[in-house]
Amino acid sequence: MGLTNRITTLLKQKVNALLDKYEDPKEALDYSYQNQIETMNRLRRSVAEVVTAKTRLQMQKTKLTDNIRTLDAQSRQAIEQDREDLAKLALERKNSNLLQLQDLDKQITDMQLQQDKLEQTEKRLSTKVEEFRSKKEIIKAQYTAAEAQVRIKENLTGISEEMTDVGVAMNKAEDKTEQMKAKAQALDDMIDSGVLTDYTSDKDEIEKELEKVTVKSSVDQELAKLKAERDKKRKKEVTNTETADTKETGEESQRQEEEIHVTG
Repeated sequence: MGLTNRITTLLKQKVNALLDKYEDPKEALDYSYQNQIETMNRLRRSVAEVVTAKTRLQMQKTKLTDNIRTLDAQSRQAIEQDREDLAKLALERKNSNLLQLQDLDKQITDMQLQQDKLEQTEKRLSTKVEEFRSKKEIIKAQYTAAEAQVRIKENLTGISEEMTDVGVAMNKAEDKTEQMKAKAQALDDMIDSGVLTDYTSDKDEIEKELEKVTVKSSVDQELAKLKAERDKKRKKEVTNTETADTKETGEESQRQEEEIHVTG
């Protein structure tokens, strides 16, 4: 029994979780409103049935009332004709109809009371349904607005279910990429240090050493060339500066001589 209860409880939890996930409050409100409308329609049909039954009773009452008047007239006519036996028979039927009429009056009264109660109930229910309809639309609008806000914020913050899955996948990919880069760097360091041999290369150790020497020589030559170009450029700049200074000094002496000549 313990295992059965646990299984039953687990199934209920799963079903409730599934229902909560797929249940739409707006649809639930519309469904509840529709049920109320159907209830009100059934109540109105009941009122109509009571009114119809009361109408039939009133028609029977009218018929009995007419029959009572006829029997009363017949009993009087029979007495005038000295037909006491016919008068008595007419009066018996008249009183029987009077009893039926009293019963009909009671039924009609009961029907009227029932009709009044149903009509009052229908009015109250109609008011409640209308209030529910207005409140339902407000709640639906509020829910729609809240739902839209949640979706927007989920998209902005990346906490939606889809974005969470994408984020997890991206984190895994980034972690694996970093691991592979670190591993590749470690292998390069180990190959450079000679701990590991690069079997993908078809060069032996001597060729590798010669290649390193050649590369170093080329680097030294290019570095020397760059230094020479730098020194040449600096020397040219110094020469240009000295020439400009000499020219400026000559021009200044010439101006002074011209001033002295003019003064003399």
